[in-house]
Amino acid sequence: MTGSAKHLYAFGPFRLDPVQRLLFREGEVVSLTPKALDTLLALVESRGTLLTKDELLDKVWPGTFVEEVTLAKNISTLRKAIGEAPGGGEYIETHSKRGYRFVAEVRNVEPVATAVASGSAELDPAPPLLTRKATITWRFAAVILAFLFLIGAAGLWYRGRPAESPAGGKIMLAVLPFENLSGDPAEEYFSNGLTEEMITQLGRLEPDRLGVIARTSAMQYKAAHKDVRQIGSELGVDYLLEGSVRREGNRVRIAAQLIQVRDQSHQWAENYDRDLRDILAVQSEVAAAIARQIRLQLTPAEHARLQNARAVNPEAYENYLKGRFFWNKRTVEGHQKAIEYFLKAVALDPDYGQAYAGLADAYALLGSAPNLVLPRREAMDRARAAAEKALRLDDSLADAHTSLGFVEMHFDWDFAGAEKEFQRAVALNPGYATAHHWYAYDLVALARLDDALAEIRRAQQADPLSVIISTDVGEMLLLARRDDAAIVQLRKTLEMDPDFSHAHWLLAWAYHNKGQSKEFIGELEKSRRAASAHGILCALQGKRAEARGILARLEKAYGSALDGAGIYVWLGDTNGAFAALDRGFKDRDGGLILMRFTPVLEPIRSDPRFEQLERRVGVLR
Repeated sequence: MTGSAKHLYAFGPFRLDPVQRLLFREGEVVSLTPKALDTLLALVESRGTLLTKDELLDKVWPGTFVEEVTLAKNISTLRKAIGEAPGGGEYIETHSKRGYRFVAEVRNVEPVATAVASGSAELDPAPPLLTRKATITWRFAAVILAFLFLIGAAGLWYRGRPAESPAGGKIMLAVLPFENLSGDPAEEYFSNGLTEEMITQLGRLEPDRLGVIARTSAMQYKAAHKDVRQIGSELGVDYLLEGSVRREGNRVRIAAQLIQVRDQSHQWAENYDRDLRDILAVQSEVAAAIARQIRLQLTPAEHARLQNARAVNPEAYENYLKGRFFWNKRTVEGHQKAIEYFLKAVALDPDYGQAYAGLADAYALLGSAPNLVLPRREAMDRARAAAEKALRLDDSLADAHTSLGFVEMHFDWDFAGAEKEFQRAVALNPGYATAHHWYAYDLVALARLDDALAEIRRAQQADPLSVIISTDVGEMLLLARRDDAAIVQLRKTLEMDPDFSHAHWLLAWAYHNKGQSKEFIGELEKSRRAASAHGILCALQGKRAEARGILARLEKAYGSALDGAGIYVWLGDTNGAFAALDRGFKDRDGGLILMRFTPVLEPIRSDPRFEQLERRVGVLR
């Protein structure tokens, strides 16, 4: 790339000469590699315009295949060389996964010969170090040059050091969705899975110093056209890890780079070209590199784990990732497909603990609500067996401890046992939002509402854009009878998703507790897709036959005991309500762990049968 302009580009204290291909700072040449200078020239010539990564690659390396990570290294080199713009801003703006934009003001100035002839005040960009009028000796000059060399070397050493940690507090990092470069949308499961695995790997590194944003929030930035600073502000993070992945048979090529949000500087970038069976080792290498960059103090056990990643059967790994892809859909059909793929993974690799953990997760969520696929007891028994198998293979799997805790809380009603599993999970991976989320409900069952609220807040900190966690923060406030705060929180949730039915349902009860009947009815109407809301509306409107029809359908489909009991309560049928709760007890309905605090059952709480049921479930102490 060769510039042809007859003028210089001036920005800040710099002059860029496109003909001589030199960059000067206040008259001194700034040392840059030819390709770094070409990159700068391309950005400056297109100032104010976003240049995509492909456009930059074509301009700087025309007709040559070059990995994106090489471009990232050039950008990092430039940022280190030119520093911050006057006033503390940046010269080069990063737009995550898209490209870069030169944002500083640029002026065209005449070369020095023309400028002097016209009386311009522009200075010669490269004045000689010594003139005939110089009064210093060559020996003294040599000392000065040596001194400058030492300063320059110190500057290079400083720029090459690992990134500074934020002053005080925990470092926060988000892993942005890895870009699928295969060209095949069917391969999205692989790039999504790699993103999730990196979140898990990084979440286990020195948790007192590093917090990692959870998958649900991170995945919302897939294909998002937002710059680094905006993403960092929305997630409240100090660093972003972004990358791409390309599959070719059993070979996988991964590019990854770490960006500091504050100044959008690239702290580290690397390419990996490996056999798929070494994918776990690649994940460990990336995690170790990031730990070095942000100066984490890893324990000997953590060092050993990163250095001794096991090889994995490529086909088993692919099935595991497909299982996670379908599990994250959070539907009955998705859980069925996930179970299918996890079972294939463990058949191919019987020692694959992570695949057993995935199997436990899928069975646990399938059994968490009524379905026509698998009886709740069978689903929960299978979830327990898979979690225990995973932990026999690897006791450090936070998700396996979490699923085991969920079974003990939601089905066994062993709340103390569940608490031990959840505490072990959050100790292993404090950034695992699901562990904090489910632990909060165990604390409700233990009647520790303040602790439950603190725990759900931790889940929200780890996963700030999760609609369901935001809703459940509102539910915890509602159960604690902090109705005004619940209303504020649930309205925030509905700003994220105005059609989220469960948030409308909970908001209705917050208004009910405050005696605001008009708002109560209005929110029930907005959540009427749920059988409970529809049935209660029918009861309130005198449509008793329609309400009983909803009850009949619920009982036929093994619907939620709390939903059925709530409709009976609002029909004024107390005996029917307790019959529904008794059926729920026999079916080990997980919703009963909230019965002590849920407002829908408030009218029958004084009945002696209610206290008896609380004792049988184990929520009364």
